[in-house]
Amino acid sequence: MSQLKRFLIERDIPDIGSMSTVELCGAARASNQAIEQLGGDIQWQHSYVAGDKTFCVYLAKDHATIEKHAELSGIPVSNITEVSEIIDPLTANN
Repeated sequence: MSQLKRFLIERDIPDIGSMSTVELCGAARASNQAIEQLGGDIQWQHSYVAGDKTFCVYLAKDHATIEKHAELSGIPVSNITEVSEIIDPLTANN
């Protein structure tokens, strides 16, 4: 397996913030099925649902893998940003 990079994926999905748990489960299943098809080149860590957007954190080989996942899952991608560093409150202790 290649070295995976962390990506923040922004998705514009009208009314996702008001979707039911069943509808969100369907989206999660579509994502998981696409991941299975792509093999070890991508992993979904978690997503935040806010209003008409989701902000998803994935580990992936590259941008193209994220775009292929969107195509296979039917879940649109608005923006892909590679994460270069993670900081948190403990970073202040370094």
